[in-house]
Amino acid sequence: MLRRNFLKQGSAALLILSSGKILRLSDSYEQWNKKPLLRFVVASDGHYGQKDTAYEKFFSDITDNINNQHKENPFAFCVVNGDIIHDEKKYFAAAKKALDNLNVKYYVSQGNHDKVTAEEWEQIWNMPVNLDFKIKRNSVLIGTTSNKDGTYLPPDIKWFAQKLQEHKEQKNIFIFIHINPGKQTANAVDSPEFFELLAKYKNVKAVFNGHDHDQDDIKMKDNVPFIFDAHFGGNWGTKYRGFRIVELRKDNSLLTYILNPTDKLNEQTL
Repeated sequence: MLRRNFLKQGSAALLILSSGKILRLSDSYEQWNKKPLLRFVVASDGHYGQKDTAYEKFFSDITDNINNQHKENPFAFCVVNGDIIHDEKKYFAAAKKALDNLNVKYYVSQGNHDKVTAEEWEQIWNMPVNLDFKIKRNSVLIGTTSNKDGTYLPPDIKWFAQKLQEHKEQKNIFIFIHINPGKQTANAVDSPEFFELLAKYKNVKAVFNGHDHDQDDIKMKDNVPFIFDAHFGGNWGTKYRGFRIVELRKDNSLLTYILNPTDKLNEQTL
């Protein structure tokens, strides 16, 4: 199915231009079916184990639907951006088993409900709470914003300063952190140091946040888009449960939209 046809089932897609301007797209957008340079998916807030929620079904639905999209148009990677479980670490094994059904390489970030130590996190996922990797001229930085007590924390400034410097020659840097680090949502953590750090690196393309289940839009600050994806689990937030798809275009703009789980919602280009 042509991707533009999905627009008839959901709200408009968004395009984020390199200038920071955001355009709302129509189903006649001529670039719909052009192959992107990079395509990935992000989802957050599954809350496996939360009482009185269908968490097993939420995880099954998200993996099935991401796999269907991956089969049709492959993703380079997936990020599950925090609050994978709901407080009790006994649920990690089952949550990981469910996510292992994904047919695309996936990475995880620690949210405030993922209450384990950094050492336990690495044992569970075989990756540290702060990690980075490259895909050609693009870099991905994934950082924790919490700890074993579920404390709301700003990003690790020392680690991000080191990694942003290491990746300064890359064309784009994509950052994934669960909790928003600015006064952009009711549940944010204010971190002026983080914004001062980002201002030094013009190749920071976007920051992806979870945590705020009722947020599925893009919030600009200092010309950096902070992109939210609502939730795929839990007991509050947007009426739908979905995931966000992001495509880097040849002109270095970003096309992004949310599937609900098979309808496109809030599609945007950056």
